[in-house]
Amino acid sequence: MIMNGSEGNGKGSPSVMVTIETPRASRNKFKYDPDLRQYRLSKILPDGMSFPYDFGFVPETLGDDGDPIDVLVLIEEPTFPGCVLECRLVGVLEAQQREASGKTKRNDRLIAVATQSINFAAVRRLSDLEPTILRSIEGFFVNYQALRNVRVTVVGRHGPQRAAHLLQKASAEWLNRGPSS
Repeated sequence: MIMNGSEGNGKGSPSVMVTIETPRASRNKFKYDPDLRQYRLSKILPDGMSFPYDFGFVPETLGDDGDPIDVLVLIEEPTFPGCVLECRLVGVLEAQQREASGKTKRNDRLIAVATQSINFAAVRRLSDLEPTILRSIEGFFVNYQALRNVRVTVVGRHGPQRAAHLLQKASAEWLNRGPSS
């Protein structure tokens, strides 16, 4: 799952294999269904709203929201659902999510760069991104969830080591619950 720099990208940054669910620029939100072992259409975003970058998950992890840990992958062009990409972790947006029912839970989003990326090759941490890109990503997640009457509050931005820590925690949680849970 996590590869160090020498095993992964050769530059000392934590690397991870990410499975894409929803490609960049898509209004269709796809979600992997482990029972069906296929991707299904989860929802359609309204006109004018689309995923800013590829969105996926790390298999064999379990985040605080009960799903595999989410990863937004910075890449120039969209890939496709099921595509597996080697990515370099650059940070995490830690977020609180308040459901319409009033229940609050964490729903962090790891941010990574596809190791094949040309435009994002120099990005090693969130602070390397143009501020407008990071604000756009945060705005997307806040507005995307608001459509479902879910309030998202970004409670922190952290670098690649914090992202790797959360990923390791999610992997341990998946192992503790068992793959069939």
